[in-house]
Amino acid sequence: MRPSTAQDEWEKYRETEIQKLGPLLLALGYTLDPEQPHTKGERYLMQAVTTESGQKLVLLGTRTKDNLRAVIKVSSDKKGMQELQHERVCREVLKDIRFAYNIFHTPDELFFGKKNGYLISIQVFIPQERPFLERPLTEQFSLALAAFKAQEGAHATTYGHERIVGKTFGTMRIEDYIRQFEQFKINISRSKPGLVSEELLTHAERFLKENRLIIEQYSGFLTHTDFVPHNIRIQDSTIYLLDYSSLRFGNKYEGWARFLNFMVLHNPPLAEALNEYIRLNRTPEEVLALKLMRVYRLGEIIWYYTNTLDKCTGDLCALNTERVQFWTTTLEHVLADKPMPSEIIEQYQNKRDNLRSEDEKKRQQGLH
Repeated sequence: MRPSTAQDEWEKYRETEIQKLGPLLLALGYTLDPEQPHTKGERYLMQAVTTESGQKLVLLGTRTKDNLRAVIKVSSDKKGMQELQHERVCREVLKDIRFAYNIFHTPDELFFGKKNGYLISIQVFIPQERPFLERPLTEQFSLALAAFKAQEGAHATTYGHERIVGKTFGTMRIEDYIRQFEQFKINISRSKPGLVSEELLTHAERFLKENRLIIEQYSGFLTHTDFVPHNIRIQDSTIYLLDYSSLRFGNKYEGWARFLNFMVLHNPPLAEALNEYIRLNRTPEEVLALKLMRVYRLGEIIWYYTNTLDKCTGDLCALNTERVQFWTTTLEHVLADKPMPSEIIEQYQNKRDNLRSEDEKKRQQGLH
């Protein structure tokens, strides 16, 4: 009998919880969909790697009285419940500081409360005419630019809420960025010696340290550290934020960096358009700040996928090894101020598509 894996444990948890939740949610007036793509595919690996994160499920369902589509987040785990409560507090605090109320909207809350040991958060499902990545490039550019400008407008010192916003969202300063990157470097080298060039990681670390004042100069801004298409939905040119747990005060270009790194793979022309906007419309110091944050976030994602390699098997382990190599190559090009060659991107995409499981392909369709 083979030992239980992280995937086995997640699947057991998922099936057990959904069986219990079906009758409980029905009593609240909601019916779960037969298929729950957000609980399958690589979702288990995210749980296994992010050990500080609590267990929770993101489910799709329907309100029985009027067939209203709903997103149901639920947890019986202490940490998971804390995360759901924290996300709700973040939404309320943002309303108080009137954060970009003309740009970002929040899906209406239908229910929030405890039932039978579960904390349940139900919000309206936001339909969208087209996913972000299927919209014209000019529209993608305009939406992204408006979103980042709105975040830049929320500076910690502007509102006199330094204590409350810091406590609610958390704050990253220069020492935090450098210390975390140092830890990424140590973890990568210890976990898989030789997988990623030690010289490259040292170069990146030195680059951050040499420009510490630039990082600090543009800190203290509200930034969404995971502002990518699967965390937003667009309806009538309005952006609905789906993930409030990734908001914090930090360098104003940290959110930009995550978005640009994502688009290098998913839409290179958009990444280049936004880079060009920064080059033409911002100061040289801000251009450098964006590069610094891209390097920091690339170190993070390289460590994330390196950390998965002992927790997966088969095609997924092969895929995550390819992911480590792809993001390492991206880091090399960012440090050298060179665009990623299209052939490298296409080669990686082909390998990814061949190695992904069918469940993960369905999950990705739901995300994007």
